[in-house]
Amino acid sequence: MQGKRVLITGATNGIGKFAALELAKMGANVVIVGRNEAKTRAVLSQLIADSGNDNLHMLLADLSSMDETRRAAAEYLQKHQRLDVLLNNAGAVFSEFQASVDGYEMTFALNHLSYYLLALLLVDTLKNTAREHGEARVINVSSSAHRNASLRLDNLRDHTGHSMMSSYGASKLMNVLFTYELARRLQGAGVTVNAVHPGLVATGFGHNMRGIWVPIIKILQRLFAISPEKGAETLVYLASSIDAAGITGKYWDRKQQKESSANSYDRELQKQLWDFSAEATGIG
Repeated sequence: MQGKRVLITGATNGIGKFAALELAKMGANVVIVGRNEAKTRAVLSQLIADSGNDNLHMLLADLSSMDETRRAAAEYLQKHQRLDVLLNNAGAVFSEFQASVDGYEMTFALNHLSYYLLALLLVDTLKNTAREHGEARVINVSSSAHRNASLRLDNLRDHTGHSMMSSYGASKLMNVLFTYELARRLQGAGVTVNAVHPGLVATGFGHNMRGIWVPIIKILQRLFAISPEKGAETLVYLASSIDAAGITGKYWDRKQQKESSANSYDRELQKQLWDFSAEATGIG
């Protein structure tokens, strides 16, 4: 990874932070994306100190906003001409319906649209990097929660019937559908695209919710969760391992290729999601 450029969203906590640390230790030039300036600066300083690598940088953006996602991509491109790895990791779950600044349900806006928009805004740089240096990689963090989910695109501006788990599961299904469609569209470009289930990880994930869900999630994490270091292992593997070179359009768990849900392979659903996302973002 020496000299390679890596961009990681959701990198101020949990698996994103530990992936950034491990890749920085390998010599990668890592750019982390965070929302809170003070926290992001503190994490950046810690990563530099812990990795011994001072070629780390930060971008500030609330990725639930399309304008801020565009600004983050533009700032990246102003400073860097190379992108070897895009790690889409930012995500959250919301106990109640919230609308993004663009009017979309917040889980969809953050967990899917940010992945789609950032990847499309940076795709030319990814392809140029692959052309000049042999390969580039996109890694989308999904979840096993996608397995019982269905794709609904007709209620993303409406709080009626909103369900926290249905919205979250649907967003994770979107991550897999998007991965497969993007991988197919980038065939022959030298850019691989893969989705990852990191496992139930003991992080601050879900602690933003309200009511009884927070103690429930904390109990589940305490009883069953793996450490953030362990959860980041597959992300680091897909970003760095020579064994993963050239493998694209796959769903991974514990460094192994796994079958995703049956509906995630539905080409029509993949195209529906792509077309909806293209219309929402104006790119695609």
